[in-house]
Amino acid sequence: MNQSASWKIVLIDDEHDIREVMAIALEDSGYEVFTANDGKSGVKLCKEVLPHIVITDIRMPEMDGLQVLETLKTKIPDTEVIVTTAFGEMDLAIRALQLDASDFVTKPINDQALNLALKRAKNRYTSKKQLADYTTLLEKENAETSQQLIQFINFQKNLIESSMDGILACDATGTILTFNKSMETITGHLKKDVIHKKLFNDFLKPGEEIKIKAELANEKFGGKDRLFLYETSLRNRSNQYIPVQLSATVLKDGEQKNGVVCFFRDLRQIKKLEHEVTDQARILHQDKMMSLGRLAASVVHEINNPLSGILNYVRLMIRILKKGNIGEEKKEKFERYLDLVEKETQRCSQIVSGLLTFSRKSTPSFEKIEIHDLMERCVILSQHKLELSNITLERRVNPNLPLVYGDMNQLQQCIINLIFNAVDSMPKGGVLK
Repeated sequence: MNQSASWKIVLIDDEHDIREVMAIALEDSGYEVFTANDGKSGVKLCKEVLPHIVITDIRMPEMDGLQVLETLKTKIPDTEVIVTTAFGEMDLAIRALQLDASDFVTKPINDQALNLALKRAKNRYTSKKQLADYTTLLEKENAETSQQLIQFINFQKNLIESSMDGILACDATGTILTFNKSMETITGHLKKDVIHKKLFNDFLKPGEEIKIKAELANEKFGGKDRLFLYETSLRNRSNQYIPVQLSATVLKDGEQKNGVVCFFRDLRQIKKLEHEVTDQARILHQDKMMSLGRLAASVVHEINNPLSGILNYVRLMIRILKKGNIGEEKKEKFERYLDLVEKETQRCSQIVSGLLTFSRKSTPSFEKIEIHDLMERCVILSQHKLELSNITLERRVNPNLPLVYGDMNQLQQCIINLIFNAVDSMPKGGVLK
């Protein structure tokens, strides 16, 4: 399967335009493409056409991309899955890799990133398929001639050595019999120093081998005598522990257990991405706190003005009440005063609510946003700073603008930062448009 024309791809995305453009691009590259507009219909389509590769969006209604991935890995495990994510969804992309997605691509998708992800997916699919086919052939034909056996062994060795995953096999005593190049890369140990010389347990944390055997014995991670996507760590040559994802199966001769073959996926890059996501979130929150500090003094003055007005009106009404005999004229004044108190209180409430929302540390939450509402929130929080700087803000928002999809809190932070930067660059005041 070296030509794109022989590869079937199912594309799942709830956005019609994205789905259509990607389908055209993939078909132009020679792939046979099938499309679905949601997770459930996508899984159903996969069961019908049995694709080699699935490209699925993560954010979809009802059945999201991670659920699609988990379902396909259970129902059609040979299928390679590529997930597409928005820039701020790295935590979901990492989770997808942990669930054995072959790769992820961030939106907007460019051809180079997509082609690289497809190349990796095809390599993984081909390696696993060839190993399964030749193993089946050996079992059926029983290597009728010694030449066939030699050819099979040579092929199997090349396949094992070229695997992107680390492959380790050991006998019933735990003595290592197979140790490929990827295992050398992960651990730093050379094959000649490991095979028949080291035990599987030599690469594990104390007590970890017992845990792995216990998991193999139950059905939690893939079924009895099988282990699928189990996270553990391997000790390398420098006695450091490398995070890995382990899939394993018990080797049997009848009912006799003869050993275990293990497939290891190096998780260092994924863990690095996790740390980067955490650092990015921390930096964003620090930036928000800096903006909050700049807002604080301005908001205090902004709230103080309506509170002073409320206090004056309340005191005035108390003095009038002490004089007694409230006539119709004074009742009308009271109504007018109370109306002003209500409006000023509402103004304070809006300012405090906006400030609390802005300061709250929250995970990204994508939703449909009205631009006018977004701009109104930003103006409420920055209005007094603009007035103190002798700057007039002119807003022109088209009332017919469509809703946008994004995170209200982060967009608000971005716009307020832009307003404050503009204020800093206008020391003599002026008009900000």
